[in-house]
Amino acid sequence: MPFYIGLSLLSNNELKGRVKQSLLSAEARRILSFLEGKPINDNEIAKDERGRPFFPGNNGDFSISHSGAMAAVSMVKGGTLHTGCDIQIVRPGLSIREIAGEFFTYTEKQYIFSSGGRQLEENRFFEIWALKECYIKLRGLSVFDMACTPSFIRAGLSDHGSFAFGEAVSSPLSFCLYKLAGDTGPRYFLAAALEGGEFIQPEIRWLSQSFLPCRSIAVIKATLRPDRTVSPNM
Repeated sequence: MPFYIGLSLLSNNELKGRVKQSLLSAEARRILSFLEGKPINDNEIAKDERGRPFFPGNNGDFSISHSGAMAAVSMVKGGTLHTGCDIQIVRPGLSIREIAGEFFTYTEKQYIFSSGGRQLEENRFFEIWALKECYIKLRGLSVFDMACTPSFIRAGLSDHGSFAFGEAVSSPLSFCLYKLAGDTGPRYFLAAALEGGEFIQPEIRWLSQSFLPCRSIAVIKATLRPDRTVSPNM
């Protein structure tokens, strides 16, 4: 049951607008082709009734995301397995309190804004945002469904919080959360989900000359009883 995350970081950070979006989309397609082991054409990708892309007649599943100068693709092989992924660049100055107030749960907001420092608040905000976007892509939902997504922070603990998945599930579901950043420069958060099989650590592959150190933050395993979900790396 191979589970991969392919990453590519554009070396030219001066690119803007449509040119940058076009290059990131092309880079994501290149990653997808590499992970699939052959060039992928548009006619080889279909969309299901929820608008979620997939390979018809193929036992693999994939998810694509890009943010800042980074493109990310998660792919899993095997039967009825599904994946979702999301990459988020930390954007200093974003109105995170206003956005969190509209889309995040009470426990998530407590986790973010009990830290006592702007940079840590930003980090925690984008951790949760990446996890929620990852879940949305797994389910074939849209950003307008963000406020209805389950909480990713367990209730009733200290200000430090604990990652969890606040909804019962009928099949195995797990999330991996990573921070990608050097000592200076941009910070990214990456979330990837695996559904339909027991947890396995995804293999991360860089497909660009430039790369960032990647640190695992948490593994979140959903359960039939959300109160038993654990986060061993927190």
